[in-house]
Amino acid sequence: MSVLLQVDQLAVDIGSVRIVDGVSFSVAAGETYALLGESGCGKSITALALMRLLPDGGRVGGGTVHLDAEAILTLPESAMRRVRGGGMAMIFQEPMLALNPVMKVSTQITEALALHRQLAGQAALDAARALLDAVGVPDAARRLDSYPFELSGGLRQRVMIAMALAGEPRLLIADEPTTALDVTIQAQVLAVLRELRERSGMGMLLITHDLGVVAENADRVGVMYAGELVEEGRRADFFASPRHPYSRMLFDALPRPGQRLTTIPGQVPRLDDTLAGCRFAPRCPHARDRCRAESP
Repeated sequence: MSVLLQVDQLAVDIGSVRIVDGVSFSVAAGETYALLGESGCGKSITALALMRLLPDGGRVGGGTVHLDAEAILTLPESAMRRVRGGGMAMIFQEPMLALNPVMKVSTQITEALALHRQLAGQAALDAARALLDAVGVPDAARRLDSYPFELSGGLRQRVMIAMALAGEPRLLIADEPTTALDVTIQAQVLAVLRELRERSGMGMLLITHDLGVVAENADRVGVMYAGELVEEGRRADFFASPRHPYSRMLFDALPRPGQRLTTIPGQVPRLDDTLAGCRFAPRCPHARDRCRAESP
């Protein structure tokens, strides 16, 4: 498969603190690459850096990002508006915060259609309805006339997916796309994403902390911890034999019938502290002196 997204030594700073430190990975067309890790490990910030949507005070401190061989980080903002939505699009964690509560669903989807596909009027409404049908929204014509707060969490998430697909992106970034959804709706939303990927051949960067989601959806896996990519591999290899101590402890923390829940002691370190060696060493029961001096 051809490489669609290539990230090399990406670094992100917020103020004087390096939040993402030298992350490199690639996503091929038609492939799902899962970025896995606890909250606070830098997964979402990495995704926002790819879209050049970092919060105030955030900046890319180094590295390169190429989408279909086009250098994203050097584009002027006017050109990035073409890339966002058209080249790559993002499904955000919380649709109620990403959707405008005072605008109807139809207005928000047709705005994206007008920008990226130059559709207007009835043609845009027809395309919006087709998008809602494609992501499994029942009674799509009526939902177009609804406001986001009138929809359930699962329907809002599907509207977000429809908006992301409006520009026919080559790469879809799904940042915890099933957060706060019950198990049944979560399975439905993930099935929609898998079907859309297979049908269109787009690449997908799936950000999650759920090993079950990774097992069902990913082709390859990258594990992030404290702003670094600590392990990477094909899904089958990763599940058969995780190599980094952090990865193994994530598997150990999975709930098992009849057993007491195992937790990982401590928490992700503050990134403004002086960090040397393996950043997981303070939480690792198997850490040795050399782990604190150099990364494995």
